[in-house]
Amino acid sequence: MSSVTSLVQSVDWLAVAPPTITAVVALAVLVADLFVPENRKPLLGWCAIGGLALAALSLVPLVAGDRRTFCLTTDPGVCSYAADHFAVVIQFLVLAGALLTALLSVTAIEDHRLPAGEFWFLLLSSAAGAALLPASRDLATLVIALEVASLPAFALVGLKRANRLSSEAALKFFLSSVTATAVMLLGVSFVYAATGSLHLSRVADALTHLPDPQLATLATAGVALTLVGFAFKTAAVPFHFWVPDTYVGAPLPVAAYLSVIGKAVGFSGLILVAVQGFPSYANVWGPAIAVLAALTMTVGNVAALRQAPDRAHSAVRLLAWSSVGQAGYLLVPIAAAGYADDAAHAIGSTVAYALMYAAVNLGAFGVAALVARTSPANRISDYRGLYARRPLAALALGFFLLCLAGLPPGIIGLFAKVTVFSAAVDAGLAWLAVVMAVNVVIALYYYLQWTAVLFRTAEEPAEAGTGVGAGAEAGVTAGTRAVPLAAAIALAAVLGIVLSGAPQLVLRFASGALL
Repeated sequence: MSSVTSLVQSVDWLAVAPPTITAVVALAVLVADLFVPENRKPLLGWCAIGGLALAALSLVPLVAGDRRTFCLTTDPGVCSYAADHFAVVIQFLVLAGALLTALLSVTAIEDHRLPAGEFWFLLLSSAAGAALLPASRDLATLVIALEVASLPAFALVGLKRANRLSSEAALKFFLSSVTATAVMLLGVSFVYAATGSLHLSRVADALTHLPDPQLATLATAGVALTLVGFAFKTAAVPFHFWVPDTYVGAPLPVAAYLSVIGKAVGFSGLILVAVQGFPSYANVWGPAIAVLAALTMTVGNVAALRQAPDRAHSAVRLLAWSSVGQAGYLLVPIAAAGYADDAAHAIGSTVAYALMYAAVNLGAFGVAALVARTSPANRISDYRGLYARRPLAALALGFFLLCLAGLPPGIIGLFAKVTVFSAAVDAGLAWLAVVMAVNVVIALYYYLQWTAVLFRTAEEPAEAGTGVGAGAEAGVTAGTRAVPLAAAIALAAVLGIVLSGAPQLVLRFASGALL
C-alpha cells in the first residue's frame, strides 16, 4: 500500500462534484477559447452558464445526507471535506449567484469588448474555489479554497484593460487581499504550532486543554490573526477601504459577484474557523465580532447616506457602501453564536440573511448594468423618471431596494432583518440590537430616496432604452443582446417575490442541521 493511500480514504466523487464540475468546465472553456473563432465566442458564455447550472444540479443528491471524504484512515471521523447541510446551502448560494452573474455578464462582455475566454475561465475558477470553501474542514484546504476564489477575482476586476479606474481598482483589491492572506496565514501557522493539527475538529479539541501557558498565548494570537484575515475578506470595518473603488472600477457584473459571492466566501470561512475551530475562544471572538458588526453597519450606512446623486458612479458607490452595511448585519448572528447556547440557530440566521441578500442585491446590480448601457456615468440622478422610460426595470429596482430596506412588499427583507435582530436579543446582545435598529432606520432614508427618484418626472428627454426581456425591460432597439441581462433581473425578481410569499422557507432551508 502506497504512502498516499495509507493516509486518506478513497475520494467520494459525488460529494466533491459541485466544485469539481465547475473547475472542469473552467478548463474546458479555456481550451475551447483557443479554437473557437471570434464570431463564435458568445458560445463560451453559454457553455459556462450550462456548467454552473450542472454544478448546481449536482447538489440535489447531497441534500439528504452527510457525506465526507479525504478522511484520515487512522481516524475516519477527521476529514478535510464535508458535504453537510451547511456546505450544501452555501454551495447553492455560490453557484446560483455565479449563474445569475454569468447571465449579467453576457451583455457586459459584448458592450465592453472584454476577452470572453479569459473572463469565463476566471469567473468559473473563482466560483469553483468559492464552492470548495464551505465544505473545507481543515485550515490548509480552507486557505487554498479562499485563494482560489480570490485570485481570479483580481484579474476580473482589472479586465477592462484600457480603463484607468479598473486598473486602480484591481491593484487596491489585490494589495488589500494579499495583506489579509498574509495575516491569516501567520495566524494559521500559530494555531498549528500550538495544536499540532490543521483539522478543525482536532484544533477545537486541542485548544480546550493546552498544557503550556506559552502555547496558550501563541494560540490566542493565532486565533486573533486568523479572524482578522477573514475580516478583510468580509469587508468588515476597518478593513473595508477597498470596496467602493473596486466596485466602481470593476465591470458591473464583477462588482455584483464580489458583493454576493465574495461575501459568502468570507462569511462561510469566518463561521467555520470561529464556530467549528475555535469554540473554546468564543469569549474572545464573540465580543470582537460584535464590535466589528456595529462598526461595519454604521460606517457603511452613514457613507451610503452621504452619496451625492449627481456624482459620477454614485449609484454603484451607494450599492458598494450599502453592501458594507449589509455585511454588518450578517456579522450580528455570528457574534451571537459566541454567546448563545445554540450556535447552529444563530448561524442559520446569517445564512438565511445571506440568501435573501444575494437574490435582491444581484437584481439591483442587474438593473444598474441595464441603466449603465445608456448612462455610463451611472449617477443616481440618471434613474430619475426611469419608470416612464422602462417601467418594468423601475418596478424591479424599486422592489429590490425595498427588500434591502426591509419594507413591504419586500417581506423577505423584513423577515431576514427580524431574524437577525432576534438572534442578537436571544444571545443577550441588546446593545447590538439597538445599534442595528438605528442603522436600519438610517438605511431606510437612502433606499427610499433612490426608490422615489425612479418615479419622478424626468427633467429632460431620456435616451432611448436598450433593455429587452419580459422580466426586466421591453426595449426593442437592442435586439437580443440584452436578453440574458433581462433574464437575470427577472430571475432575481421572481425569487424575491416567491420568498416574500413564504419567507419561513428560507430560514428552514438555512438552519436545518447547520454545523
